Amino acid sequence: MAEKTAGLSQEEREAVKQRAAELRAEEKAGKSRAAGEKAVREAIAAMPDHDRVLAEGIDRIVSEVAPHLMPKTWYGFPAYTDAAGKVVVFFKAASKFTTRYATLGFEEAAQLDDGDLWVTSFALIALTPETERAIAEHIRRAAGNA
Repeated sequence: MAEKTAGLSQEEREAVKQRAAELRAEEKAGKSRAAGEKAVREAIAAMPDHDRVLAEGIDRIVSEVAPHLMPKTWYGFPAYTDAAGKVVVFFKAASKFTTRYATLGFEEAAQLDDGDLWVTSFALIALTPETERAIAEHIRRAAGNA
């Protein structure tokens, strides 16, 4: 369980520090695809086995169905941005905040609008052929190439 104090939990404070470090690293290295891919690979490699398998699958799916999205880390999560640098889709490992499931999330730049109600995140437990197809379709739509 996350230790709570006045304001942010310890895990949340660590995520904010991680984001500040990511911004400094991006500034130093530039916002290149190679730098983003390296940061995502390193973030995935640091995950526990179960989260790593899921993150590797998401990374593979994004590369296949939305190769124009730019990889980067965002609060320590693997994330993928549009041409304007806005996060479209991200993967949050269950271990990040000690939750019982990983999250596949979509930010405001995702083009998933569907009337008055649409999905912005999914709990993710396993990659199966069915979940991979659903994930690919959501990422394809989110990236604007449905």
